[in-house]
Amino acid sequence: MTGTWINIATVLLGGTIGLFFGSRLPERIKQTVMAGLGLFTLVIGVSMFLESQNAIIVLLSILFGGILGEWWGIEDGLAKFGAWIEKRLGGGDGSTNTRFVQGMLTASLVFCVGPMTILGSIQDGLSGDFTLLAIKSVLDLFAALAFASTLGVGVLFSVIVVLVYQGGLSLLAAQAQSLLTDAMMAEMTAAGGVILLGLALSSLLEIKKIRAGNFLPALVIAPAITPLMVRLLALLGLGG
Repeated sequence: MTGTWINIATVLLGGTIGLFFGSRLPERIKQTVMAGLGLFTLVIGVSMFLESQNAIIVLLSILFGGILGEWWGIEDGLAKFGAWIEKRLGGGDGSTNTRFVQGMLTASLVFCVGPMTILGSIQDGLSGDFTLLAIKSVLDLFAALAFASTLGVGVLFSVIVVLVYQGGLSLLAAQAQSLLTDAMMAEMTAAGGVILLGLALSSLLEIKKIRAGNFLPALVIAPAITPLMVRLLALLGLGG
């Protein structure tokens, strides 16, 4: 879990710097930084989706994952969790609360959805090699700085999600590695890319409101259905 602790430290450092200097930055600079981060996230999402070996698997994962996410109320649950934390800290008015939740949710998804998170956590858990997570930590430092300067202190509390998610993956690395094939990893990565696209369009670029958090079950569904779908599509002559 060494890589996860490094990642947490860089997020806290970047977020703290962002909070300290955030008020000194002109509003248009913050907007431009946020737009740049949104565009970069959009491109990363597209590149992750292109890892897919069969887009039908990703489509089914996103659709069923979204249904499950809405049924379970994942994004609402994360929002309530963020609101509960702020209340415990003596949070402010409704406007502040909304900004806190948006910061925590947006940062959590950006920091936790991606191939580096999955591969890095598994590698760290199996061999103690945290190289991938160290590289990710540097990227997250700058992302946390940008997020905190515009979305506030909620970004710092995304480290709770990072600890649970990345740390959990590292602890379960041996079991996960024995179950996941290259094809399953590719479809899981592609599904994560679609979620990042939704996040970029919604929270970062603010083009259309999308409850991106509710698509998170797709990250489990994609590898789970890959073996069956590969066989089925091959029988139908649609594999590729």
